[in-house]
Amino acid sequence: MTEMSSNTGSGGGAAGRIGIGLELDATHLKILEVLRENGRVSVSALAERVGISRANAYTRFEALRADGVIRRFTAEIDHQRAGLGIVALIFVTVRQQMWRQFRAQLAQMPEVEYCAITTGQHDAMIQVRMADVAEVHAMVTERLANIPAVKATETVFILDEVLRRPYVLPSDRGRGAARRPGAAPAPEPEQGHGQGLPLGKMRFVGAAEGRAALRDES
Repeated sequence: MTEMSSNTGSGGGAAGRIGIGLELDATHLKILEVLRENGRVSVSALAERVGISRANAYTRFEALRADGVIRRFTAEIDHQRAGLGIVALIFVTVRQQMWRQFRAQLAQMPEVEYCAITTGQHDAMIQVRMADVAEVHAMVTERLANIPAVKATETVFILDEVLRRPYVLPSDRGRGAARRPGAAPAPEPEQGHGQGLPLGKMRFVGAAEGRAALRDES
C-alpha cells in the first residue's frame, strides 16, 4: 500500500503531503469531494464521478483510508428531529493552573459536541445541543460552575445554523470568488438593525487583550 500511496497517478500535480506518505493530488481531492456528498457511494459510481477506472478508484480510496486521510465514516442526523433543537456556544475562562482538570471534567460530559481552545477574551469554546433552554442553563450553572477549573462562562445561543459542511478541502478555495463573464455582481450586504453596520462584520480580539485582565486578577 505504501508503493501505491506514493504514486500520484492521473489528475494533476501534488497538492500536499498527508499523513505518513500519501501524495495528495487533484484526483484524491475529487474523490473526497464526492464522498462529502455521499459517503456510501459505490466504487463504480465513485469512479464514474471522478473520471477514473474502477480499479484506480478503489486503490486510491483504500490509500486514503490506510494513510489516515479518511479517518472514519459516520451518519449525519437531523438534530431537530432527534430532539436536540437548542444549540449553544459556551465560552469558558479557565484557571490557568487547572487545565488538566478542566479537560478531564469536560471529557465526562457526553452532551458536549465540540470543544476548542481559543485565543481572545476566553480560553475555550464549548458547543452543546440540548432539548430546551432550561437544560443549557442547568449545565452552565450546575455542572460547569461546579468545576473548580472554570473561572467564568459566557453563553451564546445559536438562532440559525446557516451553513455546516462535513469538511472543507484545499480544492474548495476560490470557487465562490470566481464570477462568470456577464454575471450580475453580488448584492450589497443588508444593514444591521438600526446600527448601520453590514451583517456579518467581525472583530478579532488578540490574545493579549484578554490575557492581561486575567493576569491582573490572579
